[in-house]
Amino acid sequence: MRATPDLSAALWRKSSYSGGQQGDACVEVAESIPALVPVRDSKTPLAPVLAFTPDVWGAFITAVKNGAAPTV
Repeated sequence: MRATPDLSAALWRKSSYSGGQQGDACVEVAESIPALVPVRDSKTPLAPVLAFTPDVWGAFITAVKNGAAPTV
């Protein structure tokens, strides 16, 4: 089992693609944690956070930009 990183000092940034008139679908990413890319839903900042390695997150972003990411 991996230790949970301390995200209390994380600097969160909202995705430029998040939005909607009600502020729904807001994704935030913390870029201040070494070797980890934490991602959370801005509507529930105290909920669990998803964490990715920078390589995995980069591959996901590239896939989204290229239209290769699966849609839900």
